[in-house]
Amino acid sequence: MNNHLSRWCAAITASDRPTYHAIADAIAEDIQAGRLRAEQKLPPLRALSRMLGVNFSTAARGYAEAAERGLIAGRPGSGSYVRGEIRSDPVRHASTVGPIDMRMNMPPEPRSPALRARLREGFASLGSGHDVYDLLRYQEFGGAQRDREAGAAWMAQRLPRADCANILVCPGAHSALLGLCASLLRAGDSLACEAISYPGIKGIAAHLGIRPAALPADHHGLDPDAFAALCAADPPKALYINPTLNNPTTTTLPAERRAAIAEIALRYGVPIIEDDPYGCLPKQRLAPIATYAPELTFYVAGLSKVLGAGLRIGYLVTPNARYTARVSSTMATLSVMANPAMIRLATRWIEDGTVRAATRAIRKESMARQALATRVLRGIEYQSQPEAFHLWLPVPAPWNRIELATRLQQHGIAAVVSDAFAMRAPAPEAVRICLGGTASREECHRHLEIMHDVIEHLPAMAAGGYGEPLAGAY
Repeated sequence: MNNHLSRWCAAITASDRPTYHAIADAIAEDIQAGRLRAEQKLPPLRALSRMLGVNFSTAARGYAEAAERGLIAGRPGSGSYVRGEIRSDPVRHASTVGPIDMRMNMPPEPRSPALRARLREGFASLGSGHDVYDLLRYQEFGGAQRDREAGAAWMAQRLPRADCANILVCPGAHSALLGLCASLLRAGDSLACEAISYPGIKGIAAHLGIRPAALPADHHGLDPDAFAALCAADPPKALYINPTLNNPTTTTLPAERRAAIAEIALRYGVPIIEDDPYGCLPKQRLAPIATYAPELTFYVAGLSKVLGAGLRIGYLVTPNARYTARVSSTMATLSVMANPAMIRLATRWIEDGTVRAATRAIRKESMARQALATRVLRGIEYQSQPEAFHLWLPVPAPWNRIELATRLQQHGIAAVVSDAFAMRAPAPEAVRICLGGTASREECHRHLEIMHDVIEHLPAMAAGGYGEPLAGAY
């Protein structure tokens, strides 16, 4: 193996290309020359970085570039190997190593062959045993009785008394939020929310001309006293809250705060929009705010965080029949209806236990990745929860969020700066990192090591001593 490293060192020194490209070029040359065989293990990244005299993140990006070219592949817990015969899941076609997108807050994709087989069977079932035109015709907004019952069954552990008559099947949770805001608020109205909130609600508010009333929060979530003070001074038309594994801060609102917020909303007659996309992930679930104030709370949950963003199916539980009719009419105007094929698929997967199995798998994988983060990012301050698949990373002084995000981009990692979530200026010095998506656990581990290396060397960057400039930042 040292022969390879010595040869690579000479080739990289002679190359006029960026070091990470030169590493991939050296691997390609050895494979073409027969010096590296299929299934042969490559040197560990730490050894590679030491031998070549480059930082770890540059070495890792070299392997990522080689993987992007289809030359090598990572194996969780084992290392990187020269690609041989491809024995991957037939559903999974493309390499997921290369530019590392840790922006979109997607669940990790479980590698269980059994679960993937169940998902394939579900898709195959769409064309069997039914008149295909049932899936191609207009349907009444909100879903059929069976579909609403399936939604109620899925949410039963959180909302055991949800009335099927007041459940609407929507084309995604985001669409439900848009419909709710359009139904409950008008341009110029104020929407109370945490100062750092889901960017989707920020975009909806801007689109509808709604004024965000940003409220302070701490490591336990929204401050009930601040909400009470706002209601006493200038009652908002509604409150938006994401109480479990908050996006982006990962905070989970304790039971006593949920009860306090519900009591304040009831006292002042402020409707609550409870956005709960991650509510099914924690092992120990807290009762939703909707259980404390069912007569004023609109509860929203979707399947994108337990199955995938492509399944645009969400469920909206309204307080009563009057609101159900009102919101349904608004949402039908905005989006006509949810995709009938996706509704059928969601109902099947809830009824046959696939959603439950996927939730367990994603919870397990998220916990494994959070354990990786705990080990790799030791000594670096960040905020997260065991079942979350994202983390909130404050930027160490004297650096700011733009500088850190830019440096991460230069090393092939895309993160989201806090400006996307800030409902008022100034935005805090922080970035959100997603640990899920299509990346394997091995790739996630490598991404975290690159992050650690970049953050640990931030002071050296100020002195201009952190490696070479890297091309291709995005």
